[in-house]
Amino acid sequence: MTIQEQIRQFLSSPAFGVVGASADRQKFGNRVLRCYIRNGRKAIPVNPGEAEIEGIPCAAIISDLPPDVKSLSMITPPAVTVKLVPLAIEKGIQNIWMQPGAEHPEAVALCRENGINVIADGSCLLVVLGYSEH
Repeated sequence: MTIQEQIRQFLSSPAFGVVGASADRQKFGNRVLRCYIRNGRKAIPVNPGEAEIEGIPCAAIISDLPPDVKSLSMITPPAVTVKLVPLAIEKGIQNIWMQPGAEHPEAVALCRENGINVIADGSCLLVVLGYSEH
């Protein structure tokens, strides 16, 4: 698949998990969540330390996400990303987009070995969906 086909497949999910979502509006974990919302998409923040972000109830962990979440945006440090990918596989997630800075080579390899559409080439959801602060 080309990167455009991978992105199209990722964006075809009925709902999106945002792993590493943050209540801090300056952080990318918050911007990605708001980007989905502004684009009319259902997004669920995943953060064990917050009850809700941007008025949306948080899932504490990946396994708490509803079944319509087929795609995950990961905005996590690489050491965290590599620990969370096995949980995403267990949950049946089909698409994982590791935002720039979240990529981990072992995590990418694990996705590919398990047939997950993984985007980890430096592409940024905020750029693809045309996010701006205004």
